Amino acid sequence: MFYQLYELNYAAVQPMRAYADAVKLLYSNPLNPVSHTPFGRSVAAAAELFERTTRRYAKPTFGLTKTVVDWKTVAVKEEVVWSRPFCNLIRFERDLPAARRADPKLLIVAPMSGHYATLLRGTVEAMLPYADVYITDWTDARMVPLAEGKFDLDDYIDYVVDMFHELGPDTHVMAVCQPSVPVLAAVAVMEAKGDRFAPATMTLMGGPVDTRRNPTAVNVLAKEKGLGWFRDNVIMPVPWPVPGFAREVYPGFLQLSGFMGMNLDRHITAHKEFFMHLVKNDGDGAEKHRDFYDEYLAVMDLTAEFYLQTVDTVFIRHALPKGEMKHRGVTVDPKAIRNVALLTIEGENDDISGIGQTEAAHGLCSNIPPEMHVHYMQPAVGHYGVFNGSRFRAEIVPRIADFIASYGRGARAATTPKTKTAKHQ
Repeated sequence: MFYQLYELNYAAVQPMRAYADAVKLLYSNPLNPVSHTPFGRSVAAAAELFERTTRRYAKPTFGLTKTVVDWKTVAVKEEVVWSRPFCNLIRFERDLPAARRADPKLLIVAPMSGHYATLLRGTVEAMLPYADVYITDWTDARMVPLAEGKFDLDDYIDYVVDMFHELGPDTHVMAVCQPSVPVLAAVAVMEAKGDRFAPATMTLMGGPVDTRRNPTAVNVLAKEKGLGWFRDNVIMPVPWPVPGFAREVYPGFLQLSGFMGMNLDRHITAHKEFFMHLVKNDGDGAEKHRDFYDEYLAVMDLTAEFYLQTVDTVFIRHALPKGEMKHRGVTVDPKAIRNVALLTIEGENDDISGIGQTEAAHGLCSNIPPEMHVHYMQPAVGHYGVFNGSRFRAEIVPRIADFIASYGRGARAATTPKTKTAKHQ
């Protein structure tokens, strides 16, 4: 009933939101003399703040229409190249000369943990000058009809394997946060079968490979509560008349509550500052707030089976590092990975995936040749800074680009790459 109550409250506040929107338009209209006074701007700011805090945010767009390749600005076009009920694979096709040498194919596996793939807009934008970029665009579970069947962790791994087959050989993969475990598992499954479509390199960024190392508040919560608590308290059926009616999900609004609760003081302060920016007519400050929260507050539901299996496998049983994780009944063995170069990246101040949790992948993939192991810890960034922001663009992206170029199938015989020095930084 909780999901239904949420929907009822959202519907009940619609008239008030419409009224607040009208008030904002009235008191921000330049033809209204009051709009040029502190009182008028205060009324408009309060109305906008109310409307934004009670709004349901739609899925954002990537909006990437151009990039710079070989010091020239080129057009970028989004294209869905592979589609399944729970995911689309988007290619960011760059308008490059046909005779130009092809860049490496990079599959970015976005987190399926509440936010849309557009959270990695900055990641995609930063990699476009270096690679032919593809990204997983996961579907909001509440929009998938029950007739399409279930979607669990095994299905997630199958999807990743299918994408590698779709993209073909000499593909590189980057897993950001949550998908680090299923991507590592998918590569292990492929290597165990001798699959020639296994990726050339695998980059894991801020992922919970082994949450026993430096456990964060998220890890401790999962361990303390146990799987039964999550099943009883956060799993709910999608209400009518949404397309996914009756599907059991972990609702996005609950996930968002958890996100906000972890740093509640920071979010309260941000909204207070937003109000003051509006009153002072500081357009730049207000626009930065809108841009961030339009993305941050847009959330999606996860299927119950995927969420519960992930919590149990990754955070409670630590199945992968213990050698107990299974895919379709077969044990996942990272030691089967022999031909895929591995780069792990962590943030010094990451409060979601603690230091060492991602680096643990190197110990699990012990049969990868030593020269194909690279680890880098980025100083002075938190979880978000591992895959976005100025330090990501300036210090992490060049390392990833160099790593991919150095360990592509055609470059295996090359000299030791510069990226290797990152192990000691």
